[in-house]
Amino acid sequence: MSPRSPSVNEELRRRSKERLLQAAVEVVSERGYEATTLGDIADRAGSARGLVSYYFPGKRHLVQSAVHRLMHRTLEEALEREPRTDDGQERMARAIDAILGLAHDRPILMRQHMAGLLQAEGFLPCPEQRRLAELLSDTVARHGSSEVDSDYPMLRALLMGAVFSALMPGAPMPVAALRAELFKRYRLDWELGVPPGTEVPGGTGATETDGTGRTDAAGGAGAPNRTDVSRFFATEPVPESSAPARRPEPDAQSK
Repeated sequence: MSPRSPSVNEELRRRSKERLLQAAVEVVSERGYEATTLGDIADRAGSARGLVSYYFPGKRHLVQSAVHRLMHRTLEEALEREPRTDDGQERMARAIDAILGLAHDRPILMRQHMAGLLQAEGFLPCPEQRRLAELLSDTVARHGSSEVDSDYPMLRALLMGAVFSALMPGAPMPVAALRAELFKRYRLDWELGVPPGTEVPGGTGATETDGTGRTDAAGGAGAPNRTDVSRFFATEPVPESSAPARRPEPDAQSK
């Protein structure tokens, strides 16, 4: 058998990393951060445990990267869903609803993420977070900001504060009330985005509150399973076309 080409090896490494990111989201959503080990994540991903430390400096870095991937892909999906729009008001509403939706759909994961940001290691920059920052900065710019460098951090802080408030153990604030306050600040009509009580196909799902694996009825028969986040992680097998082509066997007449 011919050895794999460098491009195929690179693709295999990339997909192995994707499986670890997806596994981190799934396991921490189910068990919480402290009860999750790197071995648990590797086992869920079907990867050798040594690969985790090869790709990530530690558990905190892996989990932050995984959550930021979920956040930026959820936000991206919300901003680009049909009907597509360039309207700055609608895009800001979608962004707010996407992040608040994660707090509602995945409370365990998002609570652990917020708690992690307050640890000594604090905020760990990564490519996933940079993509999230790009999307939020673009949202602020399209909303009409002339000072994106200062308005983006403010939006980020307000969204983080809203998520924290929604998930405060023992004293959570209703997501609808937090949404109302954010919409008031950004002068958004309540009907924009996804108002409470309405639904769009897909979403991030809630494995920690709905472990049935059923498609959300509001999404319709053709909607993605809300408990399945695999669409946010490129874990499919390497296509056959990526493998080195085999030399055809000579036919009988050429022997």
